[in-house]
Amino acid sequence: MLNFHRGNQSLVVLGLVGLSLAASAAQANVSLPAFFSTNMILQRDRGIPVWGTADPGEKVTVTFDKAVSSTTAGPDGKWKVTLKSHPAAESLILTVAGKNTITLDNVAVGDIWFCSGQSNMGFAVRQSRNAEAEIAKSTDPSLRLFTVAKNAIDTPQTDVKGSWSAASPESVRGMTAVGYYFGRELREKLHIPIGLIHSSWGGTSAAWTSNSALSAQPELKSLVGDWDKSIAAYSEADTRRKYETETLPRWQALADQAKADNKPAPPRPALPGSPAQSPNRPTSLYNGMVAPVIPFAIKGALWYQGESNAGRAAQYRTLFPTMIRDWRSRWGEGDFPFLFVQLANFRTVQTAPVENDGWPMLREAQALTLSLPHTGMATAIDLADAENPGDIHPKNKQDVGHRLALVALATEYKSEYKQEVVYSGPVFDRLKIDGGKARLTYKFASGLKAKGDKLQGFAVSGSDGVWQWADAVIDGVTVVVSSPSVSAPVAVRYDWASNPIGNLYNGSDLPALPFRTDTQSPK
Repeated sequence: MLNFHRGNQSLVVLGLVGLSLAASAAQANVSLPAFFSTNMILQRDRGIPVWGTADPGEKVTVTFDKAVSSTTAGPDGKWKVTLKSHPAAESLILTVAGKNTITLDNVAVGDIWFCSGQSNMGFAVRQSRNAEAEIAKSTDPSLRLFTVAKNAIDTPQTDVKGSWSAASPESVRGMTAVGYYFGRELREKLHIPIGLIHSSWGGTSAAWTSNSALSAQPELKSLVGDWDKSIAAYSEADTRRKYETETLPRWQALADQAKADNKPAPPRPALPGSPAQSPNRPTSLYNGMVAPVIPFAIKGALWYQGESNAGRAAQYRTLFPTMIRDWRSRWGEGDFPFLFVQLANFRTVQTAPVENDGWPMLREAQALTLSLPHTGMATAIDLADAENPGDIHPKNKQDVGHRLALVALATEYKSEYKQEVVYSGPVFDRLKIDGGKARLTYKFASGLKAKGDKLQGFAVSGSDGVWQWADAVIDGVTVVVSSPSVSAPVAVRYDWASNPIGNLYNGSDLPALPFRTDTQSPK
């Protein structure tokens, strides 16, 4: 029941009517996801999906460079049109009209790459080598950037936070360095607009794959189940009690010791939150940072991730290709190009012939993923900071972006770029045992060379499985290895360590990929 004085009755009624009209108008507004905005870039040479919401039954008309497409919003208010393909272009206008009209200016058409992964993909230009010089020369109106805001959530979303901006010293500073250097090289070589959608989160692993894709794999379904159990068992009171009685006292003891040693205290640990809110919860980042972008048309994807999976490298053989297939299936773009970075060298420089460590195993899992069509890999095996090999974030992201661009130019842009491009370092092809020597044949082997006085990084073993450093010499497109301690070699490994010492390159100055032959039958 409303109580008001008669003199105010008309004002209140008018106010209620005004609120009702305002609510109705707000409901009627045609709306678009955030990545449809001024300065955006659309994918060339294929159908262009455009979608959003409106009133149920509302007619929506999309106009783009004289092409017009109309549809009607469904009972749930959702609508979608697919514009006909458009060649590369700039300075276009896209309008969406229903009961209201949205006008997007300075729209470009070119190639869009979705850049994702963990912290080495998120590593910003301002953190990279020669950052200020790179930033100062970064202005390029035809290179467009969109960063997806972090969002870990338990259900698939339909929108993200973010906006498009052209490359400039202001916008590039915080942009993914790997994505930026990759996109910059494509711009220089192809002379078309390039768009980069950046969606990454440091320290994450399986969270980028959908629930149904993980659950469909017997080897992966436990990832979801284990997290569900942890969430069900979580108690905020118990977590806080453990934090206050165990975690903080341990930290305080370390801080006191550091103070006594005149050293900086370690950072105070944060109170752990619910596992339901963790970005490592399987599917949470797919839900919040991949699903909302689909089906925005893209050329392909860049991926730099794996550090968080090094302790479960065998599982990555299934997890990684499962994610790629999942994305491709949901985008509905067929086998779009998926290019990724093989992990950089890390930690203490190799001293033993081989290391039974998760990092070489993870690199192997990455290389095995090349069996999927339209995949490509750029190795970063030699790009760690020499002065600080314990830093998991090498600053040389220029060469990472360059090597990814080589893969793209040589494979996905071969007919357009029309130049011969060597995009990989030497790749082991086959092994031949001849007495006490093992001969290794390589692909991408033109101009094989050692950077240094002699080849390093090779190890051999006999039937006893004991690994010994090998002497190695280049013979044409092959490498011959042997050891006085192994009279009858049966297997060879190269760069099989977290931070290996291998120095084999080809004539294009690209490093050889790590490998082992003991999982294969000699030919």
